[in-house]
Amino acid sequence: MKTEEMAALHAAAFDGTRPWTAQEFADLLESDAAFSVGDTRAFALGHVIVDQAELLTLATSPASRRRGLGRACLNAFVQEARARGATSAFLEVASDNTAALALYRSAGFEAAGCRRHYYKRRDGPPADAVVMRRALS
Repeated sequence: MKTEEMAALHAAAFDGTRPWTAQEFADLLESDAAFSVGDTRAFALGHVIVDQAELLTLATSPASRRRGLGRACLNAFVQEARARGATSAFLEVASDNTAALALYRSAGFEAAGCRRHYYKRRDGPPADAVVMRRALS
């Protein structure tokens, strides 16, 4: 998937927040630790540092939601992280993103912390970030 496609999908998926640019995706993917899974309908981007995986973003096109694509990308992220030697994974998600919270909980992630007022919103107050973790072994 091209970084321009990632940026366009990210912008569509995260309406109301500042989307990541194609250059930001390119910069992240320059690292040998980073990887992406998915396609132009949904993708996940993460990296593995030593034995910890971090899910940096998971985006699904609004037109493709409720079809299991986000779950498939999350599962592919976990598989790739394991293959790269990760024994645990973490992520952060906006506290008001109920669909994502439900997805991550159903995949075994549990809340491990909170970053207050982390996500800035164009319209409205900032949202907290819920930090979530799960074992991969």
